[in-house]
Amino acid sequence: MNQLTKARLIVEYSAGALDIFDVQFNPTEFSLDKGAQIAEIAIPGLDSPVLQFVRGQNEKLSVDLFFDTSDQGTSAGATSVTTLTDPVYALVKIEPSGHAPPIVSFEWNTKFPGGDLPAEMGNQRRNAFRGVIESIKQKFTFFSSEGVPLRATLSLSLREYKTLDEQLSQLNLSSPDRTHSHFTREGDTLQRLAARYYARPGEWRAIAEANQVDDPRRLAPGQLMTVPSIR
Repeated sequence: MNQLTKARLIVEYSAGALDIFDVQFNPTEFSLDKGAQIAEIAIPGLDSPVLQFVRGQNEKLSVDLFFDTSDQGTSAGATSVTTLTDPVYALVKIEPSGHAPPIVSFEWNTKFPGGDLPAEMGNQRRNAFRGVIESIKQKFTFFSSEGVPLRATLSLSLREYKTLDEQLSQLNLSSPDRTHSHFTREGDTLQRLAARYYARPGEWRAIAEANQVDDPRRLAPGQLMTVPSIR
């Protein structure tokens, strides 16, 4: 008989220490919520606005964890379930040395959702959900004769956490060998486009020539630009 794989929380403290909490009972379900911010660019004469991706939004994981110490007795001197729940509840508290709650990963198995992303998504596969706990709801449902809580359900909500360097490494957005199309927005300049698509702001002249731009400092919003490939 195969041994049951237990879900666990892996805590990363600011000083570099790790702490691991195996859940008492595996959850019966959890949910993941991921979105993207899409802008509508209104262009006169078109049937509908042109959609342009602006940025991704933090993914959220929601999960309920159940804890129970009633099997150790329910009469006087019973073991409180808070001995198990308080270490989890502490993860939403500010860590004094880090001035913020610690980073927490929810890990269960090697087939965690997001582990089978297609190769076109680059280096974004994962085997756990890493984030910061933004809310914990505690519900205590059974008590000893002395009023000691013996059963509890903790509803956790984790918000995805990635550093800038981690995101740039995963996305690998620099692809100067491919041609791109870009709808300009307020504040866009050729240097910014070159930095985004080539990772080299100084290559802005290639974009200017491809689009016959006379004044590189002024780009009208809503203009369709071709970003040519370069070697």
